[in-house]
Amino acid sequence: MSEEQREVYKGYIGPAIIDDEMPLRGASSILQNLDITPYDFTYLHPLIEDSYMEWLQECSQIEALKPFRWAVLSHDGAWLAGAEELRAYFAAGDDDAVAQALRYSKPVCSRSMERLGGQVICAVPLLSRVYGDLFAIMISVSPPDEPGKDRALLLTEPYALLYRANFYRRFEHLFVKDLEEVHVKAEREASRRSLLFQYVKRMHVQINVDSVITEAIESVLSLYPDVKVELYMSQDHESAHPLVRQLLLRHWQEEVFVRTFMEGKMTIHKQEDPDALVEVGIPMGGRQGVYGVFHLEAAPSVFSEMDLELLSMMADAAGTSFENAKLYEQSNLMIHELRMMNELTRRLNKSLHLVEIFKFANQELLSMLGADYCCILIYNAELDGLEVVSSNAEWMLKEVHDISYGLGGLVYRSKEALILADYEEERPAESRLMESTGSRSLVATPLLINGEVGGVVLLTHHKPHYFSYDSYRLLQALTSHIGLAIGNAFLHAEVRRMANRDMLTGLYARHYLDDLIQECQNRDVCGSLIVIDIDQFKQVNDTFGHQRGDNILKQVSGIVKSAIRHNDIPARWGGEELAVYLPGLGVMQAVRVAERIRSRVAEETDPRVTVSCGISEWSWTDEKVSVESLFYRADMALYEAKNGGRNRIVVEKSQTE
Repeated sequence: MSEEQREVYKGYIGPAIIDDEMPLRGASSILQNLDITPYDFTYLHPLIEDSYMEWLQECSQIEALKPFRWAVLSHDGAWLAGAEELRAYFAAGDDDAVAQALRYSKPVCSRSMERLGGQVICAVPLLSRVYGDLFAIMISVSPPDEPGKDRALLLTEPYALLYRANFYRRFEHLFVKDLEEVHVKAEREASRRSLLFQYVKRMHVQINVDSVITEAIESVLSLYPDVKVELYMSQDHESAHPLVRQLLLRHWQEEVFVRTFMEGKMTIHKQEDPDALVEVGIPMGGRQGVYGVFHLEAAPSVFSEMDLELLSMMADAAGTSFENAKLYEQSNLMIHELRMMNELTRRLNKSLHLVEIFKFANQELLSMLGADYCCILIYNAELDGLEVVSSNAEWMLKEVHDISYGLGGLVYRSKEALILADYEEERPAESRLMESTGSRSLVATPLLINGEVGGVVLLTHHKPHYFSYDSYRLLQALTSHIGLAIGNAFLHAEVRRMANRDMLTGLYARHYLDDLIQECQNRDVCGSLIVIDIDQFKQVNDTFGHQRGDNILKQVSGIVKSAIRHNDIPARWGGEELAVYLPGLGVMQAVRVAERIRSRVAEETDPRVTVSCGISEWSWTDEKVSVESLFYRADMALYEAKNGGRNRIVVEKSQTE
């Protein structure tokens, strides 16, 4: 037999040995050559005692043995089992027959000392069957009147061999039983490994978080259909599976699943009542933490059959797969967000018109964050308030709120983002948007324009606890791009304003006035033009200086702007000449506007100056309608006014005839 084979068999039977000469011819050969060693002797006492009781029962009906009393001593002469009245005598350890049997390992028969009344004592050594090691002594005690020592020994020896055979039969039975247990355990382990392998294999192909949870629960239920299974997940993940529960922090710490989640290790709770259900908590975690807890409830009989180690490994595999699926999901979400931001930026940069940017931003924010309502507020410096420039709550458009009012004002003043889980339970400030829409969740962030807080973005939803930290993070990333687009549009508008405005007076430049009049002629049915000239402006400059002259020009421009309608278009035509286009007004209405300007200039300027005005108009019935003809006719009327004495108003001749 090879050393490797020998070690295998030694692993089955513990300290027992197998003869090296034993051929491997099946179980019978193994058992026949199976033996004990001196290292086993101290562990054999229970087996020797049990074998003795079995042997005694089997031999109880043999008449020849009835006069005898029996006992079994250990390999060193210590009492193990036998007739109780013999215990004290043999426990003393001074019997000559026992001493000789131990010394020579041969059967010995002698007369006892006086304490046993001269009875005949036979001591037969019991030797191991392979190496002949003495492992016990069989003792027989017969009355003194029985036939001599030789006959007593003759009867004792075969029954001692019978006992030895009985002992080895029990020993072989233990070996076979242990071998069977090892085999069953090996089969169970193989089955468990196969089951775990298939389970892990299925887990590793899952890239969906809900699929991982479903697979884990269904696998546990298939193993133990009589066990109540629930999976308590942390608040970071919600599942529609009927056996998934949300683990809230307000749960009692004594709950098994709470303790398991907090401690990160398996928890078993057995009640004093032996028939009560047993609770087991198994953490489902990965490298980054515990994500949930399997909570099992089973009857005591079912619990005893549960393989907790296997369940723990399944929970660990589920936790790892859940973590991987979560990371995959987050990676896809991040890629999706980056694509959305890229598309948002691309589309925002296509337009430099604020109205289009606000409208597009509103639509995209609603779509990307799944909100019910979106409201964009921009600070209006002229009105000193937050103006609603875009919202799908259309009744709020163009409203202006004080910066101290509402949730928008709170975010604008604090310059900090806000996530509101439930407006009905917590109200840091009143909100017209929340109340008018019946919303309960809100996420809001300041809108940075050119590096400063220039507004606020509000998103709402009718469900409580709807927005998460991911929503807040995405909103901040999106609003940074929106703020950049708004800043670019503001900058573009300012550049256009500067290009279309006269720097001294703040009025429109002449080229811009020409363009606007042409647009109006394509749209309206009539309109009038007033050309205004400051009388003797050269004399003002010569008398008071050019700086004072510029101031006079500013005063007159301010009077013109305050004397006309909001949609009228004032411009500096050139030098000391100004122009005002009046969309949709006829010449008679234009005369009244011109008179208001003339009279106010004469009364309000310092030093006092006067103006002359020339007026022209156009109508859709005119044969020739153009900007050039309109200006030409107004200029001719102005020339006539100045030649007629100044400080007067003249209407083009075609309109006075």
